[in-house]
Amino acid sequence: MYRYAQFFLDHKLDIKEYISSKAKEFWVNYVSSPEVGFLKSLGVKLGKSNVKLVLRFLDEQLIEPSTKQTYGAILKDLKSVKIFASGILVPKTFIWPLNKDQYLQPATNLVKDAHALGLEVYAYKFANDVISSYNYSYDPSAEYLQFIDNSDFSVDGVLTDFPSTASAAIDDTRPLIITHNGASGIFPGGTNLAYQQAVEDGADIIDCSVQMSKDAVPFCLDSPDLTKGTTAATMFLTKSATVNEIQNGSGIFSFDLSWSEIQTLKPDLVGPFNQQGLKRNPEAKNSGKLMTLADFLAFSKSSNISGILVDIRNAPYLATRGIAIVDAVSSALINASYDKETRQQVLIASDDSAVLGAFNKFPALKRVLHISNVISDASKPSVEEVAKFADAVSISRGSVVQAHGSFLVQFTDVIHKMRAANLSVYVGVLKNEFMNLGFDFWGNPMVEIVTYSSLMVDGIVTEFPGTVAEYFRSPCSDFSKNLSYTILPAQPGSLLNLTEPGALPPAQGPAPVLEAADVVDPPLPPVTVGGHGAASPSNDSSTKSGATAASASAGLCLLVAGLAALLAVSSR
Repeated sequence: MYRYAQFFLDHKLDIKEYISSKAKEFWVNYVSSPEVGFLKSLGVKLGKSNVKLVLRFLDEQLIEPSTKQTYGAILKDLKSVKIFASGILVPKTFIWPLNKDQYLQPATNLVKDAHALGLEVYAYKFANDVISSYNYSYDPSAEYLQFIDNSDFSVDGVLTDFPSTASAAIDDTRPLIITHNGASGIFPGGTNLAYQQAVEDGADIIDCSVQMSKDAVPFCLDSPDLTKGTTAATMFLTKSATVNEIQNGSGIFSFDLSWSEIQTLKPDLVGPFNQQGLKRNPEAKNSGKLMTLADFLAFSKSSNISGILVDIRNAPYLATRGIAIVDAVSSALINASYDKETRQQVLIASDDSAVLGAFNKFPALKRVLHISNVISDASKPSVEEVAKFADAVSISRGSVVQAHGSFLVQFTDVIHKMRAANLSVYVGVLKNEFMNLGFDFWGNPMVEIVTYSSLMVDGIVTEFPGTVAEYFRSPCSDFSKNLSYTILPAQPGSLLNLTEPGALPPAQGPAPVLEAADVVDPPLPPVTVGGHGAASPSNDSSTKSGATAASASAGLCLLVAGLAALLAVSSR
């Protein structure tokens, strides 16, 4: 690529002579420049060589120095370009313009017009770590496909800072694609639109994180705190409360509102990196409607998917509020005939071993233990204990690959140990935003996908199921084809070894090892009819798998309280 001809002339350097003399030596195939005069004179020097000359277009209002025309004017006269060049290199927005809100507009006729004249078209300004159109949901491969795999035209090439990602954009046994609140990267999680999008995108398993209303209606939403995922803070601020058994800090909880009140709320799409400017699909911010569990099951039955995952949390606390979430889910599954389902898989997930044990009465269901906290290893007794009541585990990304800052350090042995006990392993939650990715993934969510896939996980939990499906449809996902552009998994330590120690953040201590005590929970308490959740700390015996917490009443001595606190810290 050549620019600034006048600079070289001023220094008495003949860049045209240099290029023409080195073209064969260095196997030059293309020479691009934004200067028409340079390309014309270089073409004379190159004669009948096979080097292709490409005119690079800058912003339309800028002046091309040799013709004194704007690049916009030259763009309207491509016949004149064909006289001296074989192709054009244009900013990607010349082909797919964006409106002021960063959404795609209809494509221009540029590619078709240039191809009609025999000009090749190349696009530039691609990078994995810049903000692009919301239509791509922070998936750079989706952007490349928009240019090379749409029904109307295809560019002849792209210029990019991340060539491996572009190559990848060009099915055998693979992990399941499991959603996290549907396609929650594109529409508000737990809504009809998020589930519809997930099915269209090729998800295998769609999920419902079950929450309960005050009048015991089960519905789908990621958290019982309605300020996370709905507009509750604008309507029910007087319902704000603090429930330490659920979370630190106050919230507006679903079990304090009736289902009719919850239905007055709008869903709210808030991405994890909003503060950094990476918003998710702003036009859909409040789109869709929340679904009851019954509606979710009916939708799933009629959809072309492999199965469903129903996630149950906070059962012990809800029992103190007179709400039997396990019974509500069981009844909904039976009413939808999912207790007899043979066409679709049914996965029941929870962080509570007692909840999973309650579904032993449904032998066809697959039980999944959530191990939400990061672990560095799993002891043999803990794995053996999990295998007694679960068929699979769902673990965090940090339990698979250890990191130092944003650099990957090494893989753990957790997947191998779980699979050796005949437990399926699901890893998540994957998000496309480049700020969510370690440096070793090169800002490309597909590199993260192939990394976990290469470790033989059984399922990938994601908020962008379309990206995972897109990867597995690509020939790049088949290592057996030995293609030159196959995406390779990240190699922990490869970038870390190139980094100056002083540039790294302080090293963190190792994550804890999973022990048997971390995965065994006490039996579910009886449902307290008319309860109000006012149980004192001394009566609260519930624990959470992987994050054992002990609460001591005020009447206990300080020594016991201190020991309980130490136990709580050591289990995190």
